[in-house]
Amino acid sequence: MINETDTAVDASTLPRPGIGGGLTLTDQKQLTFRAVSEPVPGEKWRSIFDLHWPAFERWYLSETERERPSYLACFNAFSMHMPELVPTYRRLCELAGGGDLSSRMLSLYRPPPYITGCSQAVMANGQSNVLVRNYDYPPELCEGTILSTCWNGRRVIAMSDCLWGVLDGMNDGGLALSLAFGGRKTVGDGFGAPVILRYILEFCDTTEEAARVLARVPTHMAYNITVSDARGHYITAMIGPDREAAIKRIPMATNHQKKIEWYAHALASETLIRERQLAILLDDEETTEERLISSFFSPPLFRSDYRRGLGTIYTAVYHPAEGRAQYCWPGHSLELSFDHFVEGSVDIRYTSHPDVLGQGVDKT
Repeated sequence: MINETDTAVDASTLPRPGIGGGLTLTDQKQLTFRAVSEPVPGEKWRSIFDLHWPAFERWYLSETERERPSYLACFNAFSMHMPELVPTYRRLCELAGGGDLSSRMLSLYRPPPYITGCSQAVMANGQSNVLVRNYDYPPELCEGTILSTCWNGRRVIAMSDCLWGVLDGMNDGGLALSLAFGGRKTVGDGFGAPVILRYILEFCDTTEEAARVLARVPTHMAYNITVSDARGHYITAMIGPDREAAIKRIPMATNHQKKIEWYAHALASETLIRERQLAILLDDEETTEERLISSFFSPPLFRSDYRRGLGTIYTAVYHPAEGRAQYCWPGHSLELSFDHFVEGSVDIRYTSHPDVLGQGVDKT
């Protein structure tokens, strides 16, 4: 828990990792998405680390090294809150070369702050069981790695962040989840949400189990985590470093918690407009699964201001009961599942004009 003297995010100086193989902040941007299958951490993961580590190192040191916790503090916090994941964490540290700085960064304990957009919604009824999300972020700062793994006896397919964390994903127990920034400036003592989501997918099968983790493991920033399982049970957890998690049976989230606290961010991200659109869709008995998914490709849920880092860079669709995932862009999609996961890559071009997205070119 933190107190009033703890750090708050200043959006004008917010450090972000420059990761994804995209271009600089111009009208035209490009990101390569890669689907990678490696059941046990090995050379493929090491190649991902080697590709992105220089950018992550710059990000991790952006507030100076003194602002980051020691390796012992990182390891002790990890052992206390997510002990089952420690063997995987240690293996990845070894693959990364066993260095002090990379091991500290991989823990994602008290990392530098970062902000995303995002809209996410669950439809779970007699006809559908689907989790849909848009990830809004600067394309040049995204890894673009879709990882298929079996690190702890449970198969996981997830969009990776911070080299092994999870932006959104599912496991073969029928659990799917995604994260969105919670729209609050507070920063405190805890973990980056992507590693918490990784922990959940590695060791939880149900929404109830995931909710207990989200209530227990501390986070360094405010996030909204939407979770759904194969039985159609869902929650949205509003978590933060300075208050207990609020876990409610809400099927959607955008970028605020309960009320608006950061008005500039709320206005720029249009969080209330997007929330209202999702509420209208989910409250309408005529909304089908297809209608819900298609709405994520149109404003206000789909956003194209890539110049300001406010554009949608992918849409993810998870069918947790079927073990099936889709990663979509206008004009292109990747269909992946636990039974059929084909490695490959796709280049997506982004143009910062209203409602315009360059069509992807399949490089597989």
